[in-house]
Amino acid sequence: QVQLVESGGGLVQPGGRLRLSCAASTNIDSILYMAWYRQDPGNQRDLVASVTNLGIPNYADSIKGRFTISRDNARNTVDLEMNSLQVEDTAIYFCNARGAEMNVWGQGTQVTVSS
Repeated sequence: QVQLVESGGGLVQPGGRLRLSCAASTNIDSILYMAWYRQDPGNQRDLVASVTNLGIPNYADSIKGRFTISRDNARNTVDLEMNSLQVEDTAIYFCNARGAEMNVWGQGTQVTVSS
């Protein structure tokens, strides 16, 4: 089963940028959906962005125009470029791999947006 490891989180000021990366332990070219979710304390885990195995992205309304998801099947990575970060983007960000018989999560990486 694929294992996912996130990296790139940290502390950034409002208006700043971060790039998260998710590295998979196996080939991802056949995995239907690769996605980023986020969760802050007391709330459910929400979809941020996803990308299909054909490269078709989908974004949550709250981050449209600010975040970009990219998938590199050759490197087995999925990145999330986050621009114009807001305090409300503070959360733990999780990588997710989902297919017909697969639903795998990474351990998460903390993103904190604060002045």
